[in-house]
Amino acid sequence: MSIQSINPINGKVIKTYEADTDEQVQLKTEAAHEAWQKWHLTSHGERSVLLRALAAILKKRKQELAHLMALEMGKPIKQGISEIEKCESVCTYYADHGDSFLQQQLIETEAQKSFVTFEPIGVVLAIMPWNFPFWQVFRFLAPALAAGNCGVLKHASNVPGCAIVIEELVQQAGFPPNVFKTLLVTSNKVDAIIENSLIKAVTLTGSTQAGIKVAQKAGSVLKKTVLELGGSDAYLVLDDADLELAATTCTDSRLINSGQSCIAAKRFIVVETVAERFTQLMLEKMKAKHTGDPLSEETDIGPQARVDLRDELHNQVKKSIEAGAQCILGGQLPDGENAFYPPTILTQVKKGMPAFDEELFGPVAAIITAKDEAEAVSLANDSVFGLGAAVFTQDIERGERIAATQLEAGSCFVNSLVKSDPRLPFGGIKQSGYGRELGMFGIHEFVNIKTVYVR
Repeated sequence: MSIQSINPINGKVIKTYEADTDEQVQLKTEAAHEAWQKWHLTSHGERSVLLRALAAILKKRKQELAHLMALEMGKPIKQGISEIEKCESVCTYYADHGDSFLQQQLIETEAQKSFVTFEPIGVVLAIMPWNFPFWQVFRFLAPALAAGNCGVLKHASNVPGCAIVIEELVQQAGFPPNVFKTLLVTSNKVDAIIENSLIKAVTLTGSTQAGIKVAQKAGSVLKKTVLELGGSDAYLVLDDADLELAATTCTDSRLINSGQSCIAAKRFIVVETVAERFTQLMLEKMKAKHTGDPLSEETDIGPQARVDLRDELHNQVKKSIEAGAQCILGGQLPDGENAFYPPTILTQVKKGMPAFDEELFGPVAAIITAKDEAEAVSLANDSVFGLGAAVFTQDIERGERIAATQLEAGSCFVNSLVKSDPRLPFGGIKQSGYGRELGMFGIHEFVNIKTVYVR
């Protein structure tokens, strides 16, 4: 069986790869397990040296790696460079802080000594998506290796080139052979990999439906999972918001990665007294963005990653319009053999429309009007998703209160777009998943939090 890398700009095959056989998957998994037997005994000092070497290689090769992303999934080149720089930062972060995160914690009891230690668990399977083909992997890889675990990667089938080069980067940095292996397999092989007794845990970033399937399979063999799933992030624009800041930030968030981001702003819930002005500002800013060749430095929006995904997005737009939404920008399929979709704004969006209820994974903004703050919060929370949210207001105490105590999401930002950061825990609630990546909480997800009691 083969796996093809297809350029979304023109639909042409970039390269065809032979998928791993079941025997090859088993051998790679065994090799990762054998590597773990020694790797988990290394000191954090040894691991941190290698993580810094990996960061240096990423820095040196970032132009090349961004170019590869542009070809395989259409990411604008300047955004690809930023993605690799973020991968550098997460490697450096865990090189700097991994040791302190894993230090034994003394607990006072009646014992002579009692403490908690954090021990690596073994080989972790990472099932990763195509939209951030390096960052999604590195935000798992860096803390996993820093903790003394090993990893095997099942990447999305449309970015096999990225998958292969990630393993090469780890090897180039000088990590021991086989601590990180790429498995070139299709999704129908995942169940068997999860069942493999050498796999100790699973992390997945992907759709809610994919998360449900992985959780069911992992649960059947009692293996821990961390799931970062879909989102329909609500950005609240209140009556006292700085509308210029809000419109700029909302536009940037909606269009990052050509709209293909779990934590991109998707629903814009605007208090009615400022809705007309906000809509006009956002329309102007969306029109000013340049759609084109992702290899051009001038491009803000590239193609969607695949034609079928673009067509699914367009179907959601059409159904929303049929249900009463108004399209004031975009909404039309372009001509040609490509996966482009235009920046699109839908207004008068209401519950029951795909633009309100579902995740629109592309450059489509849904503007929803609320009569006041209370209704805006209620509309934001009226979703099966709970990944991220933001609120715009010039009253910082008001914004902090809403973000901290009222919005139902794993990450809530005030006057800023939602983003992941190596220093902060990241993840969702409800159908956006569970568990946390990044920060101290992320490195603790895949360790044995062990109690030691000495009488």
